[in-house]
Amino acid sequence: MTDDRLTAIERYVLLVLMAEARELTNAELHAVAGIKLDGKPRRHLNDLGLVTSTMVGRAFVHELTDRGTVWCTEELTRERPAHSGSAGGALYAVLAGLRRHLDESGHTLADVFRPNVAGQVEAAYTELSRGKGTPVRLAILRDRLDGVPTDEFDRALGLLARREGVHVRSEADQKTLTAEDADAAVVLAGTARHLLTIEVPQ
Repeated sequence: MTDDRLTAIERYVLLVLMAEARELTNAELHAVAGIKLDGKPRRHLNDLGLVTSTMVGRAFVHELTDRGTVWCTEELTRERPAHSGSAGGALYAVLAGLRRHLDESGHTLADVFRPNVAGQVEAAYTELSRGKGTPVRLAILRDRLDGVPTDEFDRALGLLARREGVHVRSEADQKTLTAEDADAAVVLAGTARHLLTIEVPQ
């Protein structure tokens, strides 16, 4: 594939999908990088086999294909596109540095870019609590993020629990716990926890 077949937006979408290492909706693409993939650019990347776009509900979910991953790997060695501006120049300088690191360390892109599960949990919590900082059951969070493996979800909660203002607590009234609550609990410091609370900055 020649380098001039892709527009700047198409390139940036591929690189964001690489960095996030997960499926993204247009809303998530916009939140992460201020871009969206729709219309002609979406059809172009789909036709080239670089991205798959699946309609889920009323929104497309975009995912980098194996061929897209190969494109991203090759992009690390390319010169910045013409007319890409200073931001594009800075981006491609970073990509070149990443390429040098991969070459020297023997690592791959998959070793560097992993899904930010803690960020997904935090975003889902904010949506479910409507930004009010109220407790949310882990069972509900797990259901919302049903594509996240259990061990990765648990690891993310452990990381979040280390942050100031984040609390992963047990349900005080154990009689209110359901079977779903018990299954969704995460064990921290030897205690089963059922609720996540993230304080809202004052």
